Amino acid sequence: MEEKKSFFDGNFGKYLLPGIILQSVLIGGGYATGREIVEYGAKYGAIGWISGIATMIGFMLVSFLTFELIRLYRTFDYKSFMKELGGPVPIWAVFDVVYILFMVVIIAVMASATGSIVHQTLGLPEMVGVVTIIALVAILNFYGEHLIERFETLGTIALYIGYIVFSIIVIKNGYENMNTVFATGDTSYVENASVFSALRSGIEYCAYNLVVIPAAFFTVKRQTKRKHTLVSGVIAGLLMTIPWFLTYFAVMCHYPNPDVLGNTVPWLAMMQGSAGPLVVALFGVVMGWTLIETSTGIIHALIDRINGGLVEVGKDKLTRGRQAIITMIALIGALFLSKVGIIDLIAKVYGALSYAFIVLYLLPLLTVGVYKIRQKSKSA
Repeated sequence: MEEKKSFFDGNFGKYLLPGIILQSVLIGGGYATGREIVEYGAKYGAIGWISGIATMIGFMLVSFLTFELIRLYRTFDYKSFMKELGGPVPIWAVFDVVYILFMVVIIAVMASATGSIVHQTLGLPEMVGVVTIIALVAILNFYGEHLIERFETLGTIALYIGYIVFSIIVIKNGYENMNTVFATGDTSYVENASVFSALRSGIEYCAYNLVVIPAAFFTVKRQTKRKHTLVSGVIAGLLMTIPWFLTYFAVMCHYPNPDVLGNTVPWLAMMQGSAGPLVVALFGVVMGWTLIETSTGIIHALIDRINGGLVEVGKDKLTRGRQAIITMIALIGALFLSKVGIIDLIAKVYGALSYAFIVLYLLPLLTVGVYKIRQKSKSA
Protein backbone atom coordinates (compact mmCIF):
# COMPACT_ATOMS: atom_id res chain seq x y z
CA MET A 1 0.00 0.00 0.00
CA GLU A 2 1.31 3.44 -0.92
CA GLU A 3 2.19 5.57 2.08
CA LYS A 4 -0.21 8.44 2.57
CA LYS A 5 1.43 11.79 2.02
CA SER A 6 0.91 14.64 4.45
CA PHE A 7 0.15 18.28 3.83
CA PHE A 8 3.88 18.96 4.32
CA ASP A 9 4.77 16.71 1.38
CA GLY A 10 2.83 18.79 -1.15
CA ASN A 11 3.34 22.34 -2.40
CA PHE A 12 3.53 23.64 1.15
CA GLY A 13 6.64 21.57 1.77
CA LYS A 14 8.18 22.42 -1.60
CA TYR A 15 7.62 26.16 -1.59
CA LEU A 16 6.92 27.48 1.92
CA LEU A 17 8.55 25.14 4.42
CA PRO A 18 12.23 25.98 3.67
CA GLY A 19 11.55 29.66 4.29
CA ILE A 20 9.54 28.91 7.43
CA ILE A 21 12.44 26.91 8.89
CA LEU A 22 14.96 29.64 7.98
CA GLN A 23 12.78 32.40 9.40
CA SER A 24 12.21 30.41 12.59
CA VAL A 25 15.93 29.90 13.17
CA LEU A 26 16.95 33.41 12.09
CA ILE A 27 14.60 35.38 14.29
CA GLY A 28 16.19 34.52 17.61
CA GLY A 29 18.29 36.71 19.85
CA GLY A 30 18.99 40.23 18.68
CA TYR A 31 16.54 39.95 15.78
CA ALA A 32 13.57 39.28 18.05
CA THR A 33 14.55 42.00 20.55
CA GLY A 34 14.91 44.56 17.75
CA ARG A 35 18.56 45.24 18.64
CA GLU A 36 19.98 43.89 15.38
CA ILE A 37 17.44 45.76 13.28
CA VAL A 38 18.56 49.01 14.92
CA GLU A 39 22.24 48.20 14.39
CA TYR A 40 21.85 47.08 10.78
CA GLY A 41 19.26 49.48 9.44
CA ALA A 42 16.95 51.47 11.70
CA LYS A 43 19.77 53.66 13.03
CA TYR A 44 19.96 55.22 9.56
CA GLY A 45 16.45 56.63 9.96
CA ALA A 46 14.69 57.59 6.74
CA ILE A 47 17.13 55.65 4.54
CA GLY A 48 17.30 52.57 6.76
CA TRP A 49 14.83 50.74 4.52
CA ILE A 50 17.68 50.39 2.01
CA SER A 51 19.42 48.06 4.48
CA GLY A 52 16.26 45.97 4.67
CA ILE A 53 15.99 45.68 0.87
CA ALA A 54 19.65 44.66 0.60
CA THR A 55 19.19 42.05 3.33
CA MET A 56 16.06 40.67 1.67
CA ILE A 57 17.66 40.36 -1.78
CA GLY A 58 20.72 38.76 -0.20
CA PHE A 59 18.62 36.18 1.62
CA MET A 60 16.68 35.42 -1.56
CA LEU A 61 19.83 34.92 -3.64
CA VAL A 62 21.68 32.80 -1.06
CA SER A 63 18.57 30.69 -0.37
CA PHE A 64 17.93 29.99 -4.05
CA LEU A 65 21.55 29.10 -4.87
CA THR A 66 21.82 26.91 -1.76
CA PHE A 67 18.54 25.07 -2.42
CA GLU A 68 19.41 24.55 -6.10
CA LEU A 69 22.87 23.18 -5.34
CA ILE A 70 21.40 20.83 -2.72
CA ARG A 71 18.69 19.68 -5.14
CA LEU A 72 21.10 18.96 -7.97
CA TYR A 73 23.78 17.23 -5.89
CA ARG A 74 21.54 15.72 -3.15
CA THR A 75 23.64 17.18 -0.33
CA PHE A 76 21.22 17.31 2.61
CA ASP A 77 23.76 17.87 5.37
CA TYR A 78 26.28 20.67 5.52
CA LYS A 79 29.37 18.41 5.38
CA SER A 80 28.42 16.92 2.00
CA PHE A 81 27.34 20.37 0.82
CA MET A 82 30.68 21.92 1.77
CA LYS A 83 32.50 19.05 0.04
CA GLU A 84 30.79 20.05 -3.20
CA LEU A 85 31.84 23.66 -2.73
CA GLY A 86 35.39 22.84 -1.63
CA GLY A 87 36.23 19.99 -3.99
CA PRO A 88 39.72 18.74 -3.08
CA VAL A 89 40.10 21.53 -0.50
CA PRO A 90 38.71 20.25 2.86
CA ILE A 91 36.92 23.48 3.80
CA TRP A 92 34.21 21.32 5.40
CA ALA A 93 36.56 20.56 8.30
CA VAL A 94 37.10 24.26 9.03
CA PHE A 95 33.38 24.88 8.52
CA ASP A 96 32.68 22.23 11.19
CA VAL A 97 34.70 24.15 13.75
CA VAL A 98 33.25 27.54 12.84
CA TYR A 99 29.68 26.20 12.81
CA ILE A 100 29.98 24.60 16.26
CA LEU A 101 31.55 27.76 17.70
CA PHE A 102 28.81 29.88 16.16
CA MET A 103 26.14 27.49 17.48
CA VAL A 104 27.45 27.82 21.03
CA VAL A 105 27.82 31.59 20.70
CA ILE A 106 24.30 32.15 19.39
CA ILE A 107 22.61 29.94 21.97
CA ALA A 108 24.66 31.49 24.79
CA VAL A 109 23.78 35.04 23.78
CA MET A 110 20.11 34.19 23.28
CA ALA A 111 19.86 32.30 26.57
CA SER A 112 21.36 35.22 28.47
CA ALA A 113 19.00 37.75 26.88
CA THR A 114 15.90 35.55 26.83
CA GLY A 115 16.18 34.42 30.45
CA SER A 116 16.28 38.03 31.61
CA ILE A 117 13.42 39.14 29.33
CA VAL A 118 11.16 36.21 30.27
CA HIS A 119 11.78 37.05 33.93
CA GLN A 120 10.94 40.73 33.35
CA THR A 121 7.81 40.08 31.30
CA LEU A 122 6.36 36.89 32.78
CA GLY A 123 7.81 37.04 36.27
CA LEU A 124 9.18 33.49 36.00
CA PRO A 125 12.51 32.59 37.61
CA GLU A 126 15.19 32.39 34.93
CA MET A 127 15.95 28.76 35.78
CA VAL A 128 12.33 27.73 35.13
CA GLY A 129 12.51 29.18 31.63
CA VAL A 130 15.93 27.60 31.00
CA VAL A 131 14.83 24.10 32.06
CA THR A 132 11.63 24.35 30.02
CA ILE A 133 13.53 25.40 26.91
CA ILE A 134 16.13 22.61 27.28
CA ALA A 135 13.36 20.03 27.66
CA LEU A 136 11.38 21.25 24.63
CA VAL A 137 14.41 21.47 22.33
CA ALA A 138 15.53 17.98 23.40
CA ILE A 139 12.05 16.58 22.71
CA LEU A 140 11.94 18.20 19.26
CA ASN A 141 15.32 16.77 18.27
CA PHE A 142 14.35 13.40 19.77
CA TYR A 143 11.39 13.09 17.40
CA GLY A 144 13.28 14.63 14.49
CA GLU A 145 12.44 16.62 11.41
CA HIS A 146 8.74 15.74 11.13
CA LEU A 147 7.92 17.24 14.52
CA ILE A 148 10.34 20.12 13.96
CA GLU A 149 8.59 21.03 10.69
CA ARG A 150 5.22 21.18 12.41
CA PHE A 151 6.43 22.96 15.53
CA GLU A 152 8.26 25.67 13.61
CA THR A 153 5.35 26.16 11.20
CA LEU A 154 3.00 26.81 14.13
CA GLY A 155 5.71 28.95 15.68
CA THR A 156 5.99 31.11 12.58
CA ILE A 157 2.25 31.71 12.56
CA ALA A 158 2.25 32.63 16.26
CA LEU A 159 5.34 34.80 15.90
CA TYR A 160 3.91 36.73 12.96
CA ILE A 161 0.71 37.34 14.91
CA GLY A 162 2.80 38.67 17.79
CA TYR A 163 4.90 40.95 15.58
CA ILE A 164 1.82 42.34 13.83
CA VAL A 165 0.18 43.06 17.21
CA PHE A 166 3.34 44.76 18.53
CA SER A 167 3.71 46.82 15.34
CA ILE A 168 0.09 47.97 15.30
CA ILE A 169 0.30 49.12 18.92
CA VAL A 170 3.57 51.02 18.44
CA ILE A 171 2.73 52.54 15.06
CA LYS A 172 -0.76 53.58 16.20
CA ASN A 173 0.82 55.62 18.99
CA GLY A 174 3.75 57.01 17.03
CA TYR A 175 2.85 57.28 13.35
CA GLU A 176 3.10 61.09 13.40
CA ASN A 177 6.76 60.86 14.36
CA MET A 178 7.31 58.22 11.67
CA ASN A 179 5.74 60.49 9.05
CA THR A 180 7.99 63.35 10.18
CA VAL A 181 11.10 61.15 9.91
CA PHE A 182 10.35 60.25 6.28
CA ALA A 183 9.10 63.72 5.33
CA THR A 184 12.28 65.39 6.59
CA GLY A 185 14.69 62.61 5.61
CA ASP A 186 15.90 62.39 9.20
CA THR A 187 19.11 60.35 9.64
CA SER A 188 20.35 62.24 12.69
CA TYR A 189 21.07 59.25 14.95
CA VAL A 190 24.12 58.40 12.82
CA GLU A 191 26.69 60.95 11.73
CA ASN A 192 27.37 61.07 7.98
CA ALA A 193 24.69 58.46 7.22
CA SER A 194 24.57 57.64 3.51
CA VAL A 195 22.84 55.33 1.08
CA PHE A 196 26.12 53.43 0.72
CA SER A 197 26.50 52.88 4.48
CA ALA A 198 22.90 51.68 4.75
CA LEU A 199 23.39 49.36 1.78
CA ARG A 200 26.62 47.97 3.24
CA SER A 201 24.93 47.30 6.58
CA GLY A 202 22.19 45.30 4.86
CA ILE A 203 24.71 43.18 2.96
CA GLU A 204 26.75 42.61 6.15
CA TYR A 205 23.66 41.59 8.10
CA CYS A 206 22.71 39.04 5.46
CA ALA A 207 26.25 37.65 5.44
CA TYR A 208 26.43 37.49 9.24
CA ASN A 209 23.33 35.29 9.33
CA LEU A 210 24.53 32.59 6.94
CA VAL A 211 24.84 30.30 9.97
CA VAL A 212 21.07 29.71 9.83
CA ILE A 213 21.07 28.34 6.26
CA PRO A 214 22.09 24.72 7.07
CA ALA A 215 19.02 24.42 9.32
CA ALA A 216 16.81 24.21 6.21
CA PHE A 217 18.88 21.71 4.21
CA PHE A 218 16.65 18.75 5.10
CA THR A 219 13.54 20.50 3.71
CA VAL A 220 14.97 20.52 0.17
CA LYS A 221 14.39 16.76 -0.15
CA ARG A 222 10.92 17.49 -1.54
CA GLN A 223 12.16 19.83 -4.28
CA THR A 224 12.56 18.26 -7.72
CA LYS A 225 12.57 21.25 -10.10
CA ARG A 226 14.38 24.58 -10.36
CA LYS A 227 10.97 26.21 -10.09
CA HIS A 228 10.71 24.81 -6.56
CA THR A 229 14.11 26.16 -5.46
CA LEU A 230 13.62 29.55 -7.12
CA VAL A 231 10.15 30.22 -5.72
CA SER A 232 11.04 28.86 -2.27
CA GLY A 233 14.19 31.01 -2.25
CA VAL A 234 12.16 34.15 -2.95
CA ILE A 235 9.59 33.20 -0.31
CA ALA A 236 12.38 32.50 2.18
CA GLY A 237 13.82 35.97 1.65
CA LEU A 238 10.39 37.54 2.21
CA LEU A 239 9.60 35.51 5.34
CA MET A 240 12.99 36.34 6.80
CA THR A 241 12.67 40.11 6.31
CA ILE A 242 8.98 40.96 6.85
CA PRO A 243 9.54 41.02 10.65
CA TRP A 244 12.62 43.18 9.94
CA PHE A 245 10.47 45.81 8.24
CA LEU A 246 7.76 45.64 10.91
CA THR A 247 10.43 46.38 13.51
CA TYR A 248 12.01 49.10 11.36
CA PHE A 249 8.76 51.04 10.93
CA ALA A 250 8.02 50.66 14.65
CA VAL A 251 11.45 52.12 15.51
CA MET A 252 10.79 55.04 13.15
CA CYS A 253 7.89 55.98 15.43
CA HIS A 254 10.50 56.79 18.09
CA TYR A 255 13.42 57.92 15.92
CA PRO A 256 15.94 59.28 16.96
CA ASN A 257 15.10 58.74 20.64
CA PRO A 258 18.26 57.29 22.26
CA ASP A 259 16.18 55.64 24.99
CA VAL A 260 14.77 53.35 22.29
CA LEU A 261 17.59 53.09 19.75
CA GLY A 262 20.19 52.67 22.49
CA ASN A 263 18.17 50.12 24.45
CA THR A 264 19.31 46.49 24.57
CA VAL A 265 15.68 45.45 23.93
CA PRO A 266 14.16 48.18 21.72
CA TRP A 267 10.80 46.37 21.49
CA LEU A 268 10.26 46.53 25.26
CA ALA A 269 11.26 50.19 25.29
CA MET A 270 8.79 50.95 22.48
CA MET A 271 5.92 49.12 24.17
CA GLN A 272 6.37 50.76 27.56
CA GLY A 273 3.46 53.07 28.22
CA SER A 274 1.57 52.00 25.09
CA ALA A 275 0.98 48.29 25.71
CA GLY A 276 -0.80 46.56 28.55
CA PRO A 277 0.68 43.79 30.72
CA LEU A 278 -0.94 41.10 28.55
CA VAL A 279 0.92 42.30 25.43
CA VAL A 280 4.19 42.60 27.35
CA ALA A 281 3.68 39.03 28.59
CA LEU A 282 3.05 37.96 24.98
CA PHE A 283 6.41 39.46 24.06
CA GLY A 284 8.05 37.34 26.75
CA VAL A 285 6.43 34.22 25.29
CA VAL A 286 7.62 35.19 21.80
CA MET A 287 11.19 35.64 23.06
CA GLY A 288 11.17 32.23 24.73
CA TRP A 289 9.70 30.67 21.59
CA THR A 290 12.41 32.17 19.38
CA LEU A 291 15.13 30.63 21.55
CA ILE A 292 13.46 27.21 21.23
CA GLU A 293 13.13 27.54 17.44
CA THR A 294 16.64 28.84 16.85
CA SER A 295 18.29 26.28 19.13
CA THR A 296 16.26 23.44 17.61
CA GLY A 297 17.14 24.36 14.02
CA ILE A 298 20.83 24.98 14.60
CA ILE A 299 21.35 21.79 16.63
CA HIS A 300 19.29 19.71 14.18
CA ALA A 301 21.63 20.80 11.37
CA LEU A 302 24.57 19.56 13.47
CA ILE A 303 22.80 16.24 14.09
CA ASP A 304 22.14 15.85 10.35
CA ARG A 305 25.83 16.47 9.71
CA ILE A 306 26.81 13.82 12.30
CA ASN A 307 24.35 11.32 10.80
CA GLY A 308 25.70 12.00 7.32
CA GLY A 309 29.23 11.37 8.54
CA LEU A 310 28.20 8.11 10.23
CA VAL A 311 26.49 6.83 7.07
CA GLU A 312 29.56 7.82 5.05
CA VAL A 313 31.75 5.46 7.10
CA GLY A 314 29.19 2.65 7.09
CA LYS A 315 27.74 3.14 10.58
CA ASP A 316 24.15 3.54 11.76
CA LYS A 317 22.65 6.96 12.32
CA LEU A 318 22.22 8.30 15.83
CA THR A 319 19.32 6.88 17.79
CA ARG A 320 16.61 9.27 18.95
CA GLY A 321 17.94 9.06 22.48
CA ARG A 322 21.45 10.03 21.41
CA GLN A 323 20.06 12.92 19.37
CA ALA A 324 18.30 14.20 22.50
CA ILE A 325 21.46 13.76 24.59
CA ILE A 326 23.60 15.70 22.08
CA THR A 327 20.95 18.43 22.11
CA MET A 328 20.98 18.70 25.90
CA ILE A 329 24.79 18.71 26.05
CA ALA A 330 24.95 21.53 23.47
CA LEU A 331 22.29 23.57 25.28
CA ILE A 332 23.64 23.06 28.78
CA GLY A 333 27.18 23.84 27.62
CA ALA A 334 26.07 27.05 25.90
CA LEU A 335 23.91 28.08 28.86
CA PHE A 336 26.81 27.47 31.27
CA LEU A 337 29.15 29.56 29.12
CA SER A 338 26.57 32.35 29.02
CA LYS A 339 26.96 32.65 32.80
CA VAL A 340 30.76 32.74 32.92
CA GLY A 341 31.63 35.67 30.73
CA ILE A 342 31.27 34.33 27.20
CA ILE A 343 29.24 37.42 26.27
CA ASP A 344 32.36 39.57 26.60
CA LEU A 345 34.33 37.04 24.57
CA ILE A 346 31.65 37.05 21.90
CA ALA A 347 31.96 40.79 21.47
CA LYS A 348 35.55 40.15 20.39
CA VAL A 349 35.13 37.01 18.25
CA TYR A 350 31.64 37.34 16.75
CA GLY A 351 32.81 39.53 13.89
CA ALA A 352 35.67 37.15 13.09
CA LEU A 353 33.30 34.16 13.03
CA SER A 354 30.93 36.06 10.77
CA TYR A 355 33.66 36.86 8.27
CA ALA A 356 34.74 33.22 8.41
CA PHE A 357 31.26 32.29 7.18
CA ILE A 358 31.58 34.78 4.35
CA VAL A 359 34.90 33.25 3.29
CA LEU A 360 33.91 29.61 3.80
CA TYR A 361 30.30 29.73 2.59
CA LEU A 362 29.25 32.86 0.72
CA LEU A 363 32.22 33.32 -1.60
CA PRO A 364 32.42 29.63 -2.61
CA LEU A 365 28.64 29.57 -3.15
CA LEU A 366 28.73 32.63 -5.44
CA THR A 367 31.65 31.22 -7.46
CA VAL A 368 32.07 27.45 -7.31
CA GLY A 369 28.41 26.96 -6.46
CA VAL A 370 27.13 28.96 -9.42
CA TYR A 371 29.60 27.16 -11.74
CA LYS A 372 28.50 23.72 -10.50
CA ILE A 373 24.84 24.60 -10.87
CA ARG A 374 25.44 25.66 -14.48
CA GLN A 375 27.49 22.56 -15.27
CA LYS A 376 24.96 20.18 -13.74
CA SER A 377 22.10 21.94 -15.52
CA LYS A 378 23.86 21.60 -18.90
CA SER A 379 24.40 17.86 -18.43
CA ALA A 380 20.86 17.21 -17.22
